[in-house]
Amino acid sequence: MKTRNMTSIYLVKDKKMLLLYRIGSRVIKNSYTGTAGGHFEKEELNDPKACVLRELLEETGLGEKDIGNLALRYVTLRLKGKEIRQNYFYFANLESDIEVTSNEGMLQWFDFDEVPELDMPFTAKYVVRHYLKTGRKTDLLYGGVAGREGVNFVVMEEEEMV
Repeated sequence: MKTRNMTSIYLVKDKKMLLLYRIGSRVIKNSYTGTAGGHFEKEELNDPKACVLRELLEETGLGEKDIGNLALRYVTLRLKGKEIRQNYFYFANLESDIEVTSNEGMLQWFDFDEVPELDMPFTAKYVVRHYLKTGRKTDLLYGGVAGREGVNFVVMEEEEMV
C-alpha cells in the first residue's frame, strides 16, 4: 500500500472563504479546493507547515507575511484504491488587501453559508463543513478518518505518559 501526503490552506476574511476552482488535477476531479495546496516534497515529509507555505507562495504569490493566525486544524486519513491519503488542512486569515490570483485555477470568495453546497473533494467537503460549524469557534486540532458515510472527527489531544 502506498501513501500520499498533501496539504491545503483555506484563507478566510470577513466571514468569507477563498476557494480555488481547480481544473485538470491528476488526483481530484474539477471542483473547489482550498486556496492552495499540494503534495509534500521529500524534505517536507515531517514539516507540513513548510509544505503548505511553499504551495501558497508557488500558487498565489502570498507569503507568511500576508496571512495571520495560520493553524493546522485538521489531519485526515482516507483509503482510496490502494493508497492511503493523509491530508493536513490549515486555516489562516488573509491580512492583506491585495487581489489574490492563482496559477492553478480560478480563485473566488464565498460567504460562509454558500461554501457547504459547493462541489468539493470528498474529505475536504467534510472538513470545511466541520470547520464552519464547529472548528472556527475553537483552537483545537481535529483528526478525521474518512469512510463511506463521511468523515468521523475527534479532538486530537496529547495523552499523558503512564
